[in-house]
Amino acid sequence: TEHDDRVGGRGFSGRRKKGRGPFRGKMYSEMNHRSRNRGGPGVRARLEEDDGDVPMSEAHDGPRNRYLPYGPRPNRTANIHITVRRDLPTPERSSSTSRDGGRRNWFKITIPYGKKYDKSWLLSSIQNLCSVPFTPVEFHYDHNRAQFYVEDATTASALKQVSRKITDRDNYKVVIVINSSAPPQSLQNELKPEEIEQLKLCMSKRYDGSQRALDLKSLRVDPDLVSQGIDVVLNQRSCMLVVLRIIEDNIPELQSLNLSSNKLYRLDDLSELAQKAAGLKILDLSRNELKSDRELDKVKGLKLEELWLDGNPLCDAFRDQSTYIRSVRDLLPPSPSLPPPPQDGHELPPPIAFDVEAPTTLPPCKGSYFGSDDLKVLVLRFLQQYYSIYDSSDRQGLLDAYHDGACCSLSIPFGPQNPPRNSLNEYFKDSRNVKKLKDPTMRFKLLKHTRLNVVAFLNELPKTQHDINSFMVDICAQTNTLLCFAVHGIFKEVDGKSRDSVRAFTRMFIAVPAGNTGLCIVNDELFVRNATTEEIRKAFLMPAPTPSSSPVPTLSAEQQEMLAAFSMQSGMNLEWSQK
Repeated sequence: TEHDDRVGGRGFSGRRKKGRGPFRGKMYSEMNHRSRNRGGPGVRARLEEDDGDVPMSEAHDGPRNRYLPYGPRPNRTANIHITVRRDLPTPERSSSTSRDGGRRNWFKITIPYGKKYDKSWLLSSIQNLCSVPFTPVEFHYDHNRAQFYVEDATTASALKQVSRKITDRDNYKVVIVINSSAPPQSLQNELKPEEIEQLKLCMSKRYDGSQRALDLKSLRVDPDLVSQGIDVVLNQRSCMLVVLRIIEDNIPELQSLNLSSNKLYRLDDLSELAQKAAGLKILDLSRNELKSDRELDKVKGLKLEELWLDGNPLCDAFRDQSTYIRSVRDLLPPSPSLPPPPQDGHELPPPIAFDVEAPTTLPPCKGSYFGSDDLKVLVLRFLQQYYSIYDSSDRQGLLDAYHDGACCSLSIPFGPQNPPRNSLNEYFKDSRNVKKLKDPTMRFKLLKHTRLNVVAFLNELPKTQHDINSFMVDICAQTNTLLCFAVHGIFKEVDGKSRDSVRAFTRMFIAVPAGNTGLCIVNDELFVRNATTEEIRKAFLMPAPTPSSSPVPTLSAEQQEMLAAFSMQSGMNLEWSQK
């Protein structure tokens, strides 16, 4: 019968059975099985003689009503009990014969919702209340359950008495469910001492001392082992642990291990390989049954130079070879003294990471580029005027800087290294990052047209103070009727929720001539991001000259006259007018 997880209530006798009419035959649970225990019921029989669920109430407990799974629970913490499976297993399922001829009975212990408990706390809590000491075999978590095995019925009976006696931090009783079971996987197919000696001889023949390489390919069908009737199945934990112990005791200097064609479907047992053979560099897992690249996480401790995985089902889960290679890249850490290690015979390209040595020295960062001294004077004068108004309390003065048909946009470049959007909230709502924004209607809506709309939009942005010293300017294109230039720098916000937040910006201006010595913006693209730690450290340190790769040259007489005229018109002194 299937396991019943009801809590409290009566056993099978109070449960509605199919076929209640006069033609109802006896169910399996109602038949007499006394013949199976001719010597009277032993401990094992007492564990399973009850028909179905066994309430674990104390002797003084009163009668209980049947538990309704979806009904009200007036006293939930008092209704947790143990369930024992009624299906009496066949001998080969519930017990095993050890190599010394003894008989073993195995039970699987399950703690529902045990995944939320720490292993050490759970086992120690059970041991403190258990009347006999026990050794949990193969403790593991299965979905939300914690499970382990015990070897005899006496221990299982003692564990049965512990159910509902442990209370966790949330005041819930810890339930213990006991099922008869086949022997745990790790103890199946145990090798006798003489068989282990034969396995050692087999492995010694397969070991190449000159290469420090051990070839265990298709070990189960090795002629020497087959002739001796020894079955070594490496996808069984007991056999793999024996092999690892032999490696640790005899060839810890191992550098290459071939485990191909052994039907390995999980790598849990290889997690200790890094301790057994710390110098292992080559691992061949090809032509096995590995279905998920998550299995490879279990051998991450190995400092491999070569990894072979071809012929495993996991290889078919990737779109192409490059995706496949990238997914296992982390298993092959780069070494400064070695070329990129091959994976499945393919040379891997260097990974994109900060710890990879650059193949060439990067050129030094240069200062601003203006093309000519005349353009330099023109652009710096424009920027000085523009940002003196932009950083003021009223940006309406920028109307004269824009063409009637001007357009403007703002973008927030999000990437893996960027902070969360809430730190740039005031800008994000107007961001027109076309890489992220696919809706053509929104793209058009976020593009500001005409100088009135542009300046109105700029007025809504947070008030700022720009660090003129941080500006870097590059002239991108120049004709007689058009000038395109970019300016990069640092500013901080001076009011609002993000007061004193330091930002970095890049601004691309396209301008046309205005009058004899001025510029008029026809296109304005603003990119804003949070400043890096280094940019913040260098920002607003001290007043400094304008961004320039060389000092301002000596002015001619004509230029000095222009400077004086501009100083009078702008109200700025000669020093700032010259900038």
